Amino acid sequence: MAKSIEVKELEQVVIRFSGDSGDGMQLAGTIFSNLSAAFGNEIITFPDYPAEIRAPHGTLSGVSGFQMRIGSKKVYTPGDQADVLIAMNPAALKVNAGFLQHGSVVIIDADSFQQSDLEKANFATDNPFEELHLDYVQVVAPPITTLCKHCLENEVTDNKQALRSRNIFALGLVCWLFNKPLETAEHMLKDKFKKKPDVLKANLLVLNAGFDYGSNIHAGVSTYRIDPVSLKKGLYMDINGNKATAYGLIAAAEKAGLQLFLGSYPITPATDIMQELALRKDLGVKVIQAEDEIAGVCSAIGASFAGCLGATSTSGPGLALKSEAIGLAVIAEIPLVVIDVQRSGPSTGMPTKSEQTDLMQALYGRNGESPAVVISAISPIDCFDAAYWASKIALEHMTPVILLTDGYIANGSSAWLLPDLDDYPAIKPNYVTPDLQPGWTPYQRDPETHVRYWAIPGTEGFTHRIGGLEKDFSTSIISTDPINHGQMVEARQAKIDKIAEFIPKQEIEGDEDADLLVIGWGGTYGHLCEAVEIIRQQGKKLALAHFRFINPLPENAESLILRYKKAIVIEQNKGQFANFLRSKIHGFNPYQFNRVKGQPFIVRRLVEEISKLLEE
Repeated sequence: MAKSIEVKELEQVVIRFSGDSGDGMQLAGTIFSNLSAAFGNEIITFPDYPAEIRAPHGTLSGVSGFQMRIGSKKVYTPGDQADVLIAMNPAALKVNAGFLQHGSVVIIDADSFQQSDLEKANFATDNPFEELHLDYVQVVAPPITTLCKHCLENEVTDNKQALRSRNIFALGLVCWLFNKPLETAEHMLKDKFKKKPDVLKANLLVLNAGFDYGSNIHAGVSTYRIDPVSLKKGLYMDINGNKATAYGLIAAAEKAGLQLFLGSYPITPATDIMQELALRKDLGVKVIQAEDEIAGVCSAIGASFAGCLGATSTSGPGLALKSEAIGLAVIAEIPLVVIDVQRSGPSTGMPTKSEQTDLMQALYGRNGESPAVVISAISPIDCFDAAYWASKIALEHMTPVILLTDGYIANGSSAWLLPDLDDYPAIKPNYVTPDLQPGWTPYQRDPETHVRYWAIPGTEGFTHRIGGLEKDFSTSIISTDPINHGQMVEARQAKIDKIAEFIPKQEIEGDEDADLLVIGWGGTYGHLCEAVEIIRQQGKKLALAHFRFINPLPENAESLILRYKKAIVIEQNKGQFANFLRSKIHGFNPYQFNRVKGQPFIVRRLVEEISKLLEE
């Protein structure tokens, strides 16, 4: 008689695929997250790439991971600890041991835990679980490599294909573990390998073999079920932040009736924005892969001068190289969108790791008084809205806008309800009109917004020159007069300050009558939101203000912040936003919690720190 297997109903679970960078963990994780999204689960993903392009096989520095949290209710983060870990070699086990909790299921490839493999991962004994004191986990140890070879021995002659298919065997086993049907995974594999029929056939066989392995031997563990979440009706897709950013730019150009131009240079982790936009020739998008960062931003400025929505994408080192050209866009008052997908620094730092350490550079990293708008995206799907708003502000206020995302939300993904563009605000650039023609000058400004009028080259009667030298406030010709320079400095700053009247007001989540306000910005939203919710569920009052718009701050930011007795600013740097708020809000001196490790926050640590402050 077959042994019955317990099926546990869970509200949410954290799964981490981990192995060498060549083991296909990102692919297996992506397919399972897409499968879960198609099933109706809430998802948040976190791809964690090694900094080395190809570290020595089996070593600690080469471990690549893909973590996801799936749930039957709202999930905010990929999770602190894994309920299920797929460790394809000893190095993956060692690197992730600290993220396991009591009862975690650990799936390993027993064939990859030989003595030589253990030595590469710096194990001193032949029992890695005992050495790591992992007596509290459930181990499932199929000989995955051997099983893949047996499964494919009559199908492929290339032994390497069997090794390359180990990730798909593991995927099949995880599908069994979570009672997920294979049809969706098979469809995704068919779509990915439709031009490689032999590879597709091998992967389909191995996928089913992994599922059957779990079904036949039951692996000594319970299986799990996570019900679909109740979602608003509509068409959803799994999207990461970089792709959402690209789509936001396209949507803004469409809304404004302009052609989108991107001039960029490849740089981790921003390159996917350029690659996605390069595929969108069908929507009229123009992309130039320039020879360097400076050429990229300068080509975007030229495109904007010619009447396009000009954009450039980069990361922290590239933003530094673009600084002089951004200053040109400031003084020439040309619309420009600069996307900075932040990564760990300084210099080359850790290119595949995420931080919030470019804020001061975005705010002040240019010579002279060079004010620019700075906004930040708070989640993978919010990258769409953030890119749309960055474009709207740039076009309507004739200014460069720096959009800060980061590696965590750029590579991470979640389920996105495809928006209706009619629900988004109109984008109306401040174009010249025929009545302005008599006596018009290039820096003539709208009296209400302080924005100069935009004359697209070729507009009859509006021939003009602009550039990087200071201009006379009245005549727009080159000027070195000190009083005039001061007036122009004030005019450019006033234009940026005025934007506060055109952006959404800052909102509060949680308890408005709390004594403590948690303040954050950018991609830490999910972690802060979850920490605040955990504390509020304990019966304590707490509020959260998470900022998208940084420079200028929303009109109500100061009065809102000063309403609370205490505030703590939490960010992944040494206090850049806290110091910015101090400079803008008189008498404001918040507590701070700062961590700079290249990894997302751990929610339980946030709960500890915030709770301490509440108890003081």
